[in-house]
Amino acid sequence: MTSETAALRGTRLGCAAMEGQSVAELLAEAATGSQEAWNAIVARYERLVWSVVRSFRLDQASALDVTQTVWLRLVEHHARIRDPQSLPSWLATTARNESIRTLNRMKRQTPSAFEYDVADVSAAPVDDGLMSSEERAAMARAFQTLGDDCQQLMRLLTADPPLDYETISQLIGRPVGSIGPTRGRCIKRLRQLLEAAEGKDQNDER
Repeated sequence: MTSETAALRGTRLGCAAMEGQSVAELLAEAATGSQEAWNAIVARYERLVWSVVRSFRLDQASALDVTQTVWLRLVEHHARIRDPQSLPSWLATTARNESIRTLNRMKRQTPSAFEYDVADVSAAPVDDGLMSSEERAAMARAFQTLGDDCQQLMRLLTADPPLDYETISQLIGRPVGSIGPTRGRCIKRLRQLLEAAEGKDQNDER
């Protein structure tokens, strides 16, 4: 076993050993310099941070940079988090702020014709584990055809761990009461796009 493999295995075992610990316990241990605690926090919330960052349609490289910056901000400011249960909201808000900052910088540096890379689909309103590769590809194409607002909302609604409506409202700047109806319209539109694509495929086969 190489030293790199052993280190990776040790990191995974450390995270597994801390899976049952509360957020408060993890933050407290992280504050003492425990690398295992930091690894466990990242493992628990990395999908949440990624979902928020990708909801702003950043390209892959920029999204990775922003994600790393979010974790750096946590290292710098973890002592300011008085309520451990607010960590998901804090991470989501920090991811939003860093994403907007990066987007503003990109607008000043890139041509207007620049196309954001949105090839990955981090939100799907069905159980991806039950879908075939063809169905996943169709879902990805339909999802990318949705408007930007729907894409962002669906990514945030399917974040792991879930974000509450109040946090999502703050992230997208919309009233809490509008999220449910908008979600319904987005899902309806997604279904229409899938049905239209299926009908087109059937016609092409004739």
